[in-house]
Amino acid sequence: MSQGICLQKLPADLEQELLPNHVAVIMDGNGRWAKNRGLPRIAGHRRGASALKELLRCCKDWGIQAFNGLCFFYGELGSAGRGSRFSDEFV
Repeated sequence: MSQGICLQKLPADLEQELLPNHVAVIMDGNGRWAKNRGLPRIAGHRRGASALKELLRCCKDWGIQAFNGLCFFYGELGSAGRGSRFSDEFV
């Protein structure tokens, strides 16, 4: 999404009354996206965060009332969780 496209106004080919009231997104693969382009994982996470911000702005501008997001990440929770995959939901 981060291509400099302004989506504050609803594109002409979309009808306001047909838009959903609730959008849900699963974010996964930002680290792989960066790795496939020879970039550090953090570059993928930053790109994903930027895309999420743009999506949230579109939802707000287009009158979408609810947004749920689920993101996956790898992290450490002491020795038991080393390298485990976790998820975090945000509303």
